[in-house]
Amino acid sequence: MSAIGGTTPAGSDGAAQGAGGKRVRLIDSTLRDGSHAVAHQFTVEQVRAVAAGLDQAGVGTIEVSHGDGLGGSSFTYGFSKVDELELIRAAADVVQRAQLAVLLLPGIGTREDLRRARELGVTVARIATHCTEADIAEQHIGLAKELGMEAIGFLMMAHMISAEELAHQARLMEAYGADCVYITDSAGAMTPNEYRAKVRALRQAVRCAVGVHAHNNLGLAVANSLAAVEEGATYVDGCCGGLGAGAGNAPLEVVAAVLAREGYETGVDLFRLMDVTDEVVRPLMPRPQVIDGPSLVLGYAGVYSSFLLHTYRAAERFGVDPRAILLELGRRKVVGGQEDMILEVAAQLSKAVATTAG
Repeated sequence: MSAIGGTTPAGSDGAAQGAGGKRVRLIDSTLRDGSHAVAHQFTVEQVRAVAAGLDQAGVGTIEVSHGDGLGGSSFTYGFSKVDELELIRAAADVVQRAQLAVLLLPGIGTREDLRRARELGVTVARIATHCTEADIAEQHIGLAKELGMEAIGFLMMAHMISAEELAHQARLMEAYGADCVYITDSAGAMTPNEYRAKVRALRQAVRCAVGVHAHNNLGLAVANSLAAVEEGATYVDGCCGGLGAGAGNAPLEVVAAVLAREGYETGVDLFRLMDVTDEVVRPLMPRPQVIDGPSLVLGYAGVYSSFLLHTYRAAERFGVDPRAILLELGRRKVVGGQEDMILEVAAQLSKAVATTAG
């Protein structure tokens, strides 16, 4: 690790970090969304190293769980190499200042899963639903508050509905007790203008905080995060080196640098965060987070980012172009929880190709 301490260096114009008292809370999802990119194969040693490094870098909230949240280890979503409760315990053993967070999707994770996570020291519950289904989060947000946890509502695939409808869903989550509601661009399909409009709509609709979670399938994750902050979002997600589903998430170290240059205070030591990314996270990446053809199609067609590895496997099995699978999934407006459609589409495309060739 670098011996450089303190806060993020000032921007090149010499302005002090955090000028004007603008504060943004960074939440790291390397050990949750990054799980998708490593096929949910994180080890205890890797979790300990990443969590300790992030804690030392001043990242205040670290999310740890299966990529699809508590209870996600399954045939449908992919089995974890190590039980997620063991990974949470490993992170809890090494963090000294940071809060631990988990993701829970009602219907995948259960109330009992959340209770177990709380017993291990998790203090932030991120309850995620499809962007039109906030009503199924009521009991889980309520339980999080009963357990003394911070409750964050996640509205996934937020590109699929209007700003007005998203604001309505956000009001529901706030009414259930959410301390913050997220615009979650699960497909990496949104542009800065869309982020601005949706953050603005939520800021007008709710009194709680607004957060953003960006994927990089169109190469816009950092720009989208900045646009959201400029419209009043105060929670921003990222992953070290962008490690995450699809083309990855907004790289947390880049987001931190950009926000510092724009005068926002994050409390993160940028050099230490760079070290964690370069020395701990990049070596465990199975491949660089790049925008290849299929990743780009995820954003272009508006397909759930976690479908990427499943699509690669289906494409290889049936001998079809993964881009064709993703385009058809986008046309059908398939969402998270419908992973079985990937194989169905691949099989249908393979049959169509064989028929044409015959």
